[in-house]
Amino acid sequence: MEKITKALVPAAGFGTRFLPASKAIPKVMFPVIDKPIVQIVVEELVASGIKDITFVLSPFTQDIREHFESFSALNHVLLESGKKKEMEELEKIEKMAKFSYVEQRNGRRGTGIAILSAREAIGNEPFVLCWADEFFKAEPPRPKQLIDVYNKFGGIVFGCIRTTDPRDGSRFGFVTGKKVSNMVTKVEDFVEKPGVGKAPSDLASVSGMVLLPKIFDYLEKADKIVPKDKELYHVDGLRLMIEESYPVFALEYQNCRYFDTGDRFGYLRALVELGLESEEFGDSFRKYLEKLV
Repeated sequence: MEKITKALVPAAGFGTRFLPASKAIPKVMFPVIDKPIVQIVVEELVASGIKDITFVLSPFTQDIREHFESFSALNHVLLESGKKKEMEELEKIEKMAKFSYVEQRNGRRGTGIAILSAREAIGNEPFVLCWADEFFKAEPPRPKQLIDVYNKFGGIVFGCIRTTDPRDGSRFGFVTGKKVSNMVTKVEDFVEKPGVGKAPSDLASVSGMVLLPKIFDYLEKADKIVPKDKELYHVDGLRLMIEESYPVFALEYQNCRYFDTGDRFGYLRALVELGLESEEFGDSFRKYLEKLV
């Protein structure tokens, strides 16, 4: 089985839920304490053995490239100012992985188009897909959990959480199937955002999955089937693969906390929870909150 060393991070969205703040700054560059959201996603990938990361960008999200590329002028200023530690932290970011960037292709929008835009960069290899505005605190890291399932069972692997909240039927896609191990389900069907109270199971698909290079062919097929006035989603290609009996598995993430920072409340929750865990000011922040409420 081919070893997974590559990851794809689509980050071409407008971030309309965060306007006007996201007008000039991509929402995935918003800080969680002192790191942009997308850097936390990258750190998860690197901690899982990923060495090659491709971003899908748009003209509105080029700040991401600038964050991960060398900024020699700033490094020089920091060194001149005696801030060697800060300079070394920035250099670590630049060297975390091999970074490459592709532009989301013109025309139809959607996550499926974002993936197709990276076909040449990914090549004929399996890869991890992560959204740039969702991250997890998990042990082991969630990409590692996905890769471990891929190494055992092969095929495509969805990352999932359990939820019985009826409202989540409008937030997530849901999988159904039969368990092949305690935390892994062989997927028989996938329903994208079935609606409030209409989820066919309690296993919801969230950020993170292992995809096979065949996904590119099936997304091209889906692009010809889905009406041209609709967005092309990654699940349009995945559903075709499921119909043709490609092996698809769903992993229930273990020992994890999920932070959906693409949502304003989710972003606020991440700031509060991770702020409370700060070694530098967590205790002071907790006392402040206790006094406030």
